[in-house]
Order: sequence, then structure tokens, then C-alpha cells
Amino acid sequence: MTAKAVRRAPALAAGALLLPATCHAHLVTTGLGPFYDGVSHFALTPEDFLPALALALLAGQRGSRSGRLALFALPAAWLVGGLVGLALSTISSATALTTASFLALGGLVAAEAKLPPAWVAALAVVVGLLHGYPNGAAMAQARAGALGLTGIVATLFVLVALASAMVVAIRAPWGRIAVRVSGSWIAAIGLLLLGWSLRPV
Repeated sequence: MTAKAVRRAPALAAGALLLPATCHAHLVTTGLGPFYDGVSHFALTPEDFLPALALALLAGQRGSRSGRLALFALPAAWLVGGLVGLALSTISSATALTTASFLALGGLVAAEAKLPPAWVAALAVVVGLLHGYPNGAAMAQARAGALGLTGIVATLFVLVALASAMVVAIRAPWGRIAVRVSGSWIAAIGLLLLGWSLRPV
């Protein structure tokens, strides 16, 4: 054995000892139980968090009635989609579709689109079903089950309530512009992630 190999041996041994025994590719495990695993999963997954935030901002731009409709329609649809995902427990590859959703929602916020409350509620249902299904499947595969899904839906409810109420309360023109800029950033991130998901492997 050469002197160079002898010097490398401790580093290789330390690297092997630091390798994790298990790897969680989709779900962040907090160690606090399934409910908080669901909370952390939603908060740390941009392809779920950003569309929900964009929809909440859009609902707030359209007024308190739209905000109230989105507050209940989005979590309810997310729950239904999640329950279907829990039952089927298979994740279909729809990354391009989910990232396209917040590209579209971010664009609507940036344009301050004049949508009636019924359309905002319909968008909430579509987004909830589209994102809820893979969340439910992820909870099933991680054995977090319905409690993990409950954590996701509870966090979603809080996010929509706070973000839409904050936007409804904004009266200053610069504040409305800041919301529109946030929407443009969400759309830009969506465009980047959409390009990433469509790249040739």
C-alpha cells in the first residue's frame, strides 16, 4: 500500500460511516409524528407552497368574498385529491403540470386579473385536486397516512387565510404593486422549474 493510499484511508472510512442508513427522497421526516411531517412537507415543497400562495394572493386581490371562497375551496379540494392519492398510493409523473399551475397563477397575480369570485373558487378546486393527489400518494408511501395529509391541509388553510386577508387589507398603491411583483416572481420560478422538468434526461 502506498503512502498516498494510507493517507486517503481515514477519509474514505469517515465518509462511509457518515452515509445515512435510509434516504427519504420526497418526505421530510421531522421526528415529531405524521401530522408535523405533513406540515413540513408542505412548507418545504415549493411546487406545492408557491401555487397555494399565488392562489391566496389572487383571491385577496379580488376581495374578501373571493378570499373566503378560496379559503374553503382550496383545502377541501386538496383533501379530496389527497384522499384519492392515499387510496391509490401511486404517484404519476406530473411535475410539468404542477409547475405550470403556479406559472399560470403567478401570471394572473402579476396581471391582477379581474376574475369573478366563482372563477377564483373554480381555480382553487382545480389546483387543490391537482396538487392534493400526489401529496396523498406521498403520505401513503411514507406511511404518514391521513394524519400527514391533515397536517398539509391545516397548513394550507392557515396560509390561505393569512395571505388572502393581508392582500384584502392593502390599500396603498405601492402595496398592490408589491403583490403583483410577488406574482411575477412566482411565475418566473414556475417558468424555470417548468423548463427544468421538460429538459432531456
